[in-house]
Amino acid sequence: VVETELGVCPQYDVLLSMLTVREHLLLYGSVKAPGWTKEQLNERVTDRKKTAVLYKPVGALSGGMKRSLSIAISFIGNSKTVVLDEPTSGVDPCSRRSIWDVLLKYKAGCTLIFTTHHLDEAEVLSDRIAILQRGQLRCCGSPSYLRETYGQGHSLTLIKKVS
Repeated sequence: VVETELGVCPQYDVLLSMLTVREHLLLYGSVKAPGWTKEQLNERVTDRKKTAVLYKPVGALSGGMKRSLSIAISFIGNSKTVVLDEPTSGVDPCSRRSIWDVLLKYKAGCTLIFTTHHLDEAEVLSDRIAILQRGQLRCCGSPSYLRETYGQGHSLTLIKKVS
């Protein structure tokens, strides 16, 4: 079934400000995982560590929390392939790192395809990186291969002034 195979997180959040986090997850979960019972869906949506957040209206969330919700929606239903368009755009460094942790946790069970302008993000999250320029593939390989082949490295020269 296509619904459970693909998850998508667009660059801009597609959320309804009057719905709560839980209502979003239940709505998208019922669409993406139609075979789940209500009990299974409720179990997947309820996170005992973040129960208070589940009942907040999306309009009251920070940008980082909205982004995290959009990413959670892309994974609900056990998606085998998840496409993320700039998942950390517009979030603070702390939220960015939290998003990295989530993506690292879920990448073992599925294929992640994402775009980013941050090379450090691509290095941390990727097994393979493809660099495009004006729609043309410029290079592709593992982070270590690209660093070794194209990396210039850093050079520091210290000069001691003798008096």
